[in-house]
Amino acid sequence: MLSTLSRKMLMCLTGIFLSFFLLIHFLGNLQLFLPQEQAHLQFNAYSHFLSGNIVIKMVSYILYASIILHALDGLIITLKNKKSGANYQTDRRERASKWASRNMGILGTLLLIFLVIHFQNFWYVYKFGNPPLDKNGNKDLYILVVTVFKEWWYVIIYVLSMIALCYHLIHGIYSAIRTLGLFHPKYVKWFKNIGIAYSIIISVGFALMPIYVFFTYR
Repeated sequence: MLSTLSRKMLMCLTGIFLSFFLLIHFLGNLQLFLPQEQAHLQFNAYSHFLSGNIVIKMVSYILYASIILHALDGLIITLKNKKSGANYQTDRRERASKWASRNMGILGTLLLIFLVIHFQNFWYVYKFGNPPLDKNGNKDLYILVVTVFKEWWYVIIYVLSMIALCYHLIHGIYSAIRTLGLFHPKYVKWFKNIGIAYSIIISVGFALMPIYVFFTYR
C-alpha cells in the first residue's frame, strides 16, 4: 500500500508529465489557426508524423498510464480525505487554491468525462476508424476536427472543460510546488504566478480553437 506522501508524489509526477504533454499538444494544435489550406495539409502531416514515430508511440503509452494513475490516485486521495473529513490539500493561505482544492474531485471527474469524449471523437476514429485521406495521402484528421468543432454542443462542452482544466491546473501546480519542497517564501510567489499564467494561457488557448473553427467554417 502506498503512503499518503507517496500518493501525493505520484499525483505530482504524473501531473507534471501531463502538464508538459498539454503544452506540446497545445503548440501542435496552434496550426489550426493557420490559413485554411495551409492548416489542412500541415496539421495532417504533423498528425501523420506523430502516429508513425516510434518515440512518440512510446511516450503515448506513458501518457495513457499517467492519465489512469493520475485519475485513480486522485480518486483514492479524495475518498480518503472525505472519510477523514479533510479537504483535498486545503491551504487557507491561497483563496484560489482553496476553492479549487474543495472541488478537485468534481473538476477531475469533469475532465475525465471530457477526455473520454475527446478520445472517442478524435483518437479512436483516427486510429481505428476509416477517415478520408487528404491530397498528400495522409489521414484527414483536420477535416475530422473541423467537423466536430462545427457542432455547437461540442464547443460548449469543450469550453466548459477548459474552464475546469484552468482551475485544476492552478491548484495542481500550486500543490506540486509544495509536494516537491519548493515552497520557499523567496520564490513561491514567482512559481505561483508562473503556474497561474501557464494555466490561463493553455486553457484559454485550447478553448479558442473550437470557437475559432465554429465561427470560421460556418
